[in-house]
Amino acid sequence: MDFAFIVLAVALVIAAGMIAFALTRRTSEAPPLPPPDPRLDTVIAAQGGIAAQFQQTLESQALLQKALSDRIDALNQRLGDSLKENTDKTAQTLGSIGERLNVIDAAQKNISALSSQVVSLQEILSNKQSRGAFGQAQMEAIVTDALPQGLYEFQFRLSNGKQPDCVIKLPGTKTNIVIDSKFPLEGFEALKKAATDDERKAATARVRADVLKHVSDIAEKYLIPGETQTPALMFVPSESIYAELHDGFTDVIQRAHRAQVVVVSPNILLLAINTMQTVMKDSRMREQASAIQKEVGTLLKDVRLLGDRVEKLQRHFGQADGDIKDILISTGKITGRAEKIEKVELSGPDDQKQLPGA
Repeated sequence: MDFAFIVLAVALVIAAGMIAFALTRRTSEAPPLPPPDPRLDTVIAAQGGIAAQFQQTLESQALLQKALSDRIDALNQRLGDSLKENTDKTAQTLGSIGERLNVIDAAQKNISALSSQVVSLQEILSNKQSRGAFGQAQMEAIVTDALPQGLYEFQFRLSNGKQPDCVIKLPGTKTNIVIDSKFPLEGFEALKKAATDDERKAATARVRADVLKHVSDIAEKYLIPGETQTPALMFVPSESIYAELHDGFTDVIQRAHRAQVVVVSPNILLLAINTMQTVMKDSRMREQASAIQKEVGTLLKDVRLLGDRVEKLQRHFGQADGDIKDILISTGKITGRAEKIEKVELSGPDDQKQLPGA
């Protein structure tokens, strides 16, 4: 549109120049001509109108360009604000994504660490000796947390040379409570993996045999009359195995009870130790009560002795009071006699001179 206006303006300027040149040439070269054709005035007038329209068109175009420029600036401003807002949101989103990725990375590391721990735990549980050490460590942790030092001892040697995992020493008695840790895992693992009835029967028989063997060993090795108390505690460091024993092997639990052996899980062991601790506190309170009663008896004797001494002192005070009264009486008599002597009128000097002649 701008190009068309420019072409039109150039054409009008060229046409006006040609007409002016023609008029000037005719005036200078030819003799005076007749008056110009009126049509030329019409053309010139039309040219002036076209020039005015062209000027108006240019002004309109300038206004249009200004309006377009303002709109473009506003659009650029809105686009800039929108781009900045989107950039900020994108940065926040990327930051949030980065934080979540960090959290996921940390969780992945934790999962990897847990996986390695699970693998190491599986390795521990797969080895019978390591599994026994694991159960003993768990039992020792429970006992150490629940009882004060001095009331228990690990690997205590009995008179027959056997060493249970732990003994608990009860106050007021020479007999100890025996705790031994056992972890019969193989039979339960086989029972869980059994797919047929025959495999299940074989695994059940193995569990029963393993547990009863542990019960028999504890009863034969550690239950000594006059040295250890009954029942002994067989610690199983797995709540699931303990629950399976009570749910599916009640006959084994009953035979263990008849053998004076009680199977306990970590929670049951903690409960039993807390009960023992309560009994120990009651026993210590009874001992303290006896000591207090003895001290009260001694205090009563001292109070009676003090009463006797106060009574003797009171008698001494009474005797001293009587002596003081007697002394006061004697003092009164002496004072009266002294007053009488003071009142006696002695003779004058003349009488004293007459005495020799008499």
